[in-house]
Amino acid sequence: MLRAALLVSLMMSTVVVALPSESESTAAAAAPNQSVVDCDNYCDDRDPALPLSARRSAYRPGTSTQPPTGGPPSTGSTAPAAAAVICNKYCDARDPALAPAQRLTQTVAVEGRQISLRFDDPDAMGWAVISVARQGDEVWLDRSFDAGVSWGSGSRLGNTAVPAGFGDWRTMMFNVDDWANLGVGLLRACGRPAGSSTIACTSWYRTTWNAGERRTAAATAMMERYNLGNGLFDTTGWWNSANALTAIIDNIRVTGMNSYRYAIARTYDLNRLAWQGNFINDYNDDVAWWGLAWLAAYDLTGDSRYLNTARAGADHIFRFWDSVCGGGVWWSSSRNYKNAITNSLYVQLNAALHNRIPGDTTYLQRARAGWTWFVNSKMINSANLVNDGLTTATCANNNFTPWSYNQGVPLAALTELYRATGDTSLLAKARTLADASTSSSFLNPGGILFDNGGGGDVPSFKGIYVRGLSALNRALADRPYTSYLRRQADTAYARDRSSADAYDQPWAGPFQRSDAARQHSALDLMNTVS
Repeated sequence: MLRAALLVSLMMSTVVVALPSESESTAAAAAPNQSVVDCDNYCDDRDPALPLSARRSAYRPGTSTQPPTGGPPSTGSTAPAAAAVICNKYCDARDPALAPAQRLTQTVAVEGRQISLRFDDPDAMGWAVISVARQGDEVWLDRSFDAGVSWGSGSRLGNTAVPAGFGDWRTMMFNVDDWANLGVGLLRACGRPAGSSTIACTSWYRTTWNAGERRTAAATAMMERYNLGNGLFDTTGWWNSANALTAIIDNIRVTGMNSYRYAIARTYDLNRLAWQGNFINDYNDDVAWWGLAWLAAYDLTGDSRYLNTARAGADHIFRFWDSVCGGGVWWSSSRNYKNAITNSLYVQLNAALHNRIPGDTTYLQRARAGWTWFVNSKMINSANLVNDGLTTATCANNNFTPWSYNQGVPLAALTELYRATGDTSLLAKARTLADASTSSSFLNPGGILFDNGGGGDVPSFKGIYVRGLSALNRALADRPYTSYLRRQADTAYARDRSSADAYDQPWAGPFQRSDAARQHSALDLMNTVS
C-alpha cells in the first residue's frame, strides 16, 4: 500500500511517490487507519487468568480526536478542502520577506528541481521553496499534528505554481503549531514538477519554538503524540502513558518550560473514572506507575487531589500483600505472580508518600517491610542484577531476563527510603546495584543501554531505568553516574534521532521508527543531563 510505504519514511528520509489514480485515492480515503495492536488504552490482556470484565475498562473518555483516515492528501489527485487559518504570533500565509531570519532544514531533489524547507524560528513559522524551477511546477507545505502520521487538516498549505520567468518560487509562511487548540505540529515541504506524477517531500521538521535544546525538543516531540480527546498518548498503552506523563512533568521541573503543563490536569480529569476509578485497575504495577505520576504532579503543582489519588493507589496495592513466599505483593488481582517490578514500585511509592505526608508512620512501615522482603526474596542474583520475579510454586528466583527497568526502580525506591530514614546503608546498597547494572555487558552492549525485546512494554524500560539511576545519582555527593548518563544521552542524540527529534528504541541507532513508549524513554534520558 502507498500509505504504508510512506509511513516508513515519515521521520527518516525524503518521500518521493508517484501520484495514484483517483479511484485508488478514493478507496484509500474510505479505509480507516488500523492499529497494529487490537487493544486500546482501556484494555489489557497481559494476564489471561483475569476475567474478561477485568481486562476492559467500562469507562472511556469521549474523544474529539478521530483516528486518521485515508491516504496522504499530498498524493491525491483531488485538491483537499481549504485548511482553517491558524493565528499564533502571526496568521498563516505571512510573507517570508518579513521573517527576521531564516534557517534551511533540508533540500530534496525531484527531476532536476530542488525543494527546500525553511523556518522563521523566532516567529515559529515555515515556508517551502522550489529552485531550478520551471513554469507550472508546484510547491507547498504539509502540516501534521500527530507526529507525521496524518496531515489531512494541513495538506497542500500555500500550494502555488511557478509563473513564467522565475527560477525560484516559494509559498507563504505557515505556523507549525496551533496555540489556541493546543496543536503541536510539524511541517514538511513538497513539490511536483509540471506535467509529472512524481512528488518529493522533505522529512518532517519543526521550528525551535519549545524545542530550543534537546530536552525541550524531546518533550515537544512527545507531546505531538498526546491525544487531547482522551488525555493519554497515542501509540502506547495505559501504564506507558503514566510514564510518559511523568517524563513530561520531570521535563517541566528540569527545564522550566511550562508549555505542556496543561496535560497534567487534562489527563487526570479525563481518566479519573477509568477502570475502577482513581487510576486503579487489576495490575498493581500499573496502579503504582500512575501513583508515582500523580506524586510528581503533586510535587510540581501542590494540588492535593494528586497526592490523595496516589495514596488511594498505594492503599489498594497493600491489599495484595500476603504471606505467600514470605510476603510481597502480587502483580495482578489473579494473585499468580510475585515479581520484581511490582514490589520495587511498592517500596518506592510508599516511601515517597511518607516523604510527602507529615507525621506518617503507615507508609513508612510498608516501605520498610517491602524492602526487607525484596532484598531477602532472592530476586537479586549473584551478579547483583534483578531478575523478573519468583516461581510461585517454589518461591525461587525464576532467572527470567533482568530487564533494565527492574534495575532502575529499586534505585529510586532505595533513594526515597533513604530520604525517609536517613539510613546510609540503603544508599550503599543502591550503589552496589547501580554499579552492577551500569557495568553489565548484557545490559550495555558496546557501552549503550539496550533491552533486547519488542512489543508494547519493552520500549518503556530504559527510560524508567535512567530515571531511577538519575534519582540515585542526585542523592550521592560525588555524582558517580553522570558520565554514564551523559554517554547514553549523547549517543542517542547523535545516532537515534529523527529530523523531528523523535527517538527509536536502540539508543545506539539507527533510527527506524518511533512511538510514545520509545519517545518517553528518550525524554527520560534527556531529562537526566543538561
